[in-house]
Amino acid sequence: MRRSLSLALTAAALAVTAFPASASAPTSSASATTPSSGALRWGPCPQGASAPRLECSTLEVPLDHRHPDGRQIDVAVSRLASEKPSQRRGILLTNPGGPGGSGLIYPAVLAASGLPQEVLDSYDIIGFDPRGVGRSTPVTCDLTKDQQWRGNFPPYAHTAADVAREAGYARKIAGQCGNSRTAWMLPHTTTANTARDMDRLRIALGEPKLSYLGASYGSYLGAVYTTLFPRRGDRIVLDSNLGPGGYDVTAMRSFARGLEDRFPDFAAFAAGHPEYGLGSTPKQVTATFYELASRLDAKPVQGVNGTAFRAFTFEQLYADSSMPLLAEFWQAVDTGGKLPLPEPPADLENLLASRFAVVCGDSRWPGTVREYQRNVAVDRLKYPMLGGSTASINPCAFWPRGRTEPPVRITGRGPSNVLMMQNERDPGTPLAGARELRRAFGGRATMVTVDQGGHGVYPYGGNTCADDAATTFLTTGERPARDLACAAQPGDAAHPGTVSD
Repeated sequence: MRRSLSLALTAAALAVTAFPASASAPTSSASATTPSSGALRWGPCPQGASAPRLECSTLEVPLDHRHPDGRQIDVAVSRLASEKPSQRRGILLTNPGGPGGSGLIYPAVLAASGLPQEVLDSYDIIGFDPRGVGRSTPVTCDLTKDQQWRGNFPPYAHTAADVAREAGYARKIAGQCGNSRTAWMLPHTTTANTARDMDRLRIALGEPKLSYLGASYGSYLGAVYTTLFPRRGDRIVLDSNLGPGGYDVTAMRSFARGLEDRFPDFAAFAAGHPEYGLGSTPKQVTATFYELASRLDAKPVQGVNGTAFRAFTFEQLYADSSMPLLAEFWQAVDTGGKLPLPEPPADLENLLASRFAVVCGDSRWPGTVREYQRNVAVDRLKYPMLGGSTASINPCAFWPRGRTEPPVRITGRGPSNVLMMQNERDPGTPLAGARELRRAFGGRATMVTVDQGGHGVYPYGGNTCADDAATTFLTTGERPARDLACAAQPGDAAHPGTVSD
């Protein structure tokens, strides 16, 4: 019962690019080796991150890069080496999203998910757990099981009083993080410092430059890296892009816009499958959403309340392939059938804690309840499906104020070596934010937009036009001469119309 609610809240709130099931591989109990004399020594990957040909190591980096000889922390690193030394160009550093997501097994995930062979031949594919995450030195907020299950989407606020009530919980979580045994890491667990860790990794690997492929939050991490180290990036591919402010209050609120952008795809799917009984037209399916959400707000079913229903709907719209599962979920909620929900991740506490650390530590969030009440009042009207939740108050409002630097400002200074990939109807990183990042980069970037829905373009989206553009850039350095719009391909979800900025 409780797990159903928890998973819906947590999975949607995390917005991490999902690892395809095809990426699973036999695990090994061997531990990663540690580097010696500044060079990485590769060995078997730890249990849970093992995959064919994947090697692992550990790199020590400064907790505070302003004091490089001070306290050190560990960053867990993986490598899927090119098997064609004569074709190898260098390293392709990768990040699957988050913040809070482990990236250690991601090179194997990409290989299993269709990353073209010519890319695998051209690079050693490098993965890593960012500082604070997983097998790197981890952070904790000492979250109880109930707190983990609750996730980090605030409950849907229908009134100003709902926001005020949530403030107490948000303050409690921020206090736990600030008083935990890893609180010493919080001022330094930021995107900018993870980018600096990436450059330390480049040096440890003996490479003059690095290429990069990052998705979702990984788009912002890549943008920050190529801003801080503009001459050390080779070919930079940013997929499913956050705006230039990264995962700030604007990005959190934009989830509500993303759901509104994406939902017509599902409404068309459900209307075309009468066996689910959700409506025979997209308009009827949309009405069903509001009816079920209202019903669950009043009386939860099998542990699922209205907030969990909205959040699970949001999360399952990340991929067209999840639409049947979502339709079954709606049907089960409506009829009292068994809810089709997967198990939550085993490392949920660290995943949430590291996410709080980066999201709350990267930028300043509004600090008064009244401002969140105003935001909710606006977004609940503008984006009623989810706005009452994503605009509400969260632990970032009460985060410890010990920041070491302001957010990195993304600009057009640097070489023109960035390729942005973006679905038009992405719920997690809406097109509007990607367009803002594109404007911030100016002449540094070219953007490929794809007339399809979902979160993740390359290599998951299956659009030949987009895939070819990314592969050509990674293997030859050639980008489209100007921003490129790729048409929908047969088999894509129903096209709901043009998304405007």
